[in-house]
Amino acid sequence: MPIRCIAIDDEPLALELIQYYVSLHSDLQLLATFDDALQARQYLQTHEVDLLFADINMPDINGLQLVESLSKRPMVVFTTAYKKFAYEGFELQAIDYLLKPIGPERFATAIQKVKDAFLLQQQKQTQAEKPSIYVRSDYKMLRIVLDHIQYIEGLEDYIRIHVDGSRPVLTLMSLKAMEETLPADLFIRIHRSYIIPIKRIVTIQAKEIQLPGISLPIGKKYQPAVLQLLGK
Repeated sequence: MPIRCIAIDDEPLALELIQYYVSLHSDLQLLATFDDALQARQYLQTHEVDLLFADINMPDINGLQLVESLSKRPMVVFTTAYKKFAYEGFELQAIDYLLKPIGPERFATAIQKVKDAFLLQQQKQTQAEKPSIYVRSDYKMLRIVLDHIQYIEGLEDYIRIHVDGSRPVLTLMSLKAMEETLPADLFIRIHRSYIIPIKRIVTIQAKEIQLPGISLPIGKKYQPAVLQLLGK
């Protein structure tokens, strides 16, 4: 997916240079260029833009004022001939700040920062879209992605949630309450002390279920549900 960008500068030669540099990076897509910040703001309000190249020193409103006025901000790389604006630029969480004249190597460095930030955004968005639950542990709420659960173990008034790539999460909750919280098509209770994700089942025997790296017992009370899962 290309990074969609626009460029704003009241100097035609500066815009041409940005346009040329962008053309050297196949993962960038230049949607439009503007020599007027107000026109650019109108465009940003009606189009999906990932990255904004904005000159700071412009008439009407400058690049800093433009970015500050946006309700939905894309990633920003400021361009200017004046170092004095650098602090204000980074105050607006700009990805980078390019001093004119801009060389190709310095531009490429800025684009690498943009790509790193864009990838992080994509990963966060993907993660946020995954089904999950929230539990209280160590005086804070933790988000647990359902796909990451290995199995859940009941410990009297507590449960221990075993997850991929991390230590188990201990939370004050009954196994029954957790069972009611989890999607029934994704998880099954197999014992008074265990809930497992159905997709992680490797083999099922008469009295135990094999998961990756561990075997868990099947309680007599829960055998009918397990057999029904098998279609028997």
